[in-house]
Amino acid sequence: MRKIEFAARPEAISEKFCRDAGGFSWQDFVTAIPSPVFLVTGYKPNGRENACLQSWASFVGGGTDEFICLMPMSGGGHMAESLRRTGVCALNFPSVEIYPKCVKTIGNNRYEADEITASGLTAEPCVRIDAPRVGECFLNIECALIWERELYGGSALSVAALRAVHVSMDEERFDHEKLGRYGDAGYLYQIHNPMNPLTGELYAVGAGTIRAGEPFEWNP
Repeated sequence: MRKIEFAARPEAISEKFCRDAGGFSWQDFVTAIPSPVFLVTGYKPNGRENACLQSWASFVGGGTDEFICLMPMSGGGHMAESLRRTGVCALNFPSVEIYPKCVKTIGNNRYEADEITASGLTAEPCVRIDAPRVGECFLNIECALIWERELYGGSALSVAALRAVHVSMDEERFDHEKLGRYGDAGYLYQIHNPMNPLTGELYAVGAGTIRAGEPFEWNP
């Protein structure tokens, strides 16, 4: 195995490319680490539905709770404003069939729009929090905000820590003999701009599915 070391931005990846792609670091394109795709939903101050297509999050259980680190968020966006004001949000996980409708929420983000229904999806009330969830998504996680902080000093982006307070899942996802949680009908992952750092060639970008690996025997 021959490794190439990258201590600084490769010449093939320009600053302009990173800026035009959304202000990401060049390291995002070198590593191209996938992350689950979901819609963050809540209410705007006018009572309209807010929906933000999101990735770049981590999920971890601790004690009796599940915690989510959500990042990055645009500090001036509807999602961050709604989360700060209400202290709650729902995370909604789509399968590939409804992903095109989820993408439509990007364009239906006007302040006066009901962003879920305007995109052809169904808004329904959450069970334990005052936020809408997406009926077509096979998994909904209702969350309460623990804290929000700047990604780094002076950044326009922020990081939020959430606690899951309720989980709803399509019953056919429990059984891997039926739909399950992985494969073509399961979780979507954002394939984040994989690029050849030596040539600048950009490979296929988009959402993909993953398959469960082969079981192995655990012998500690």
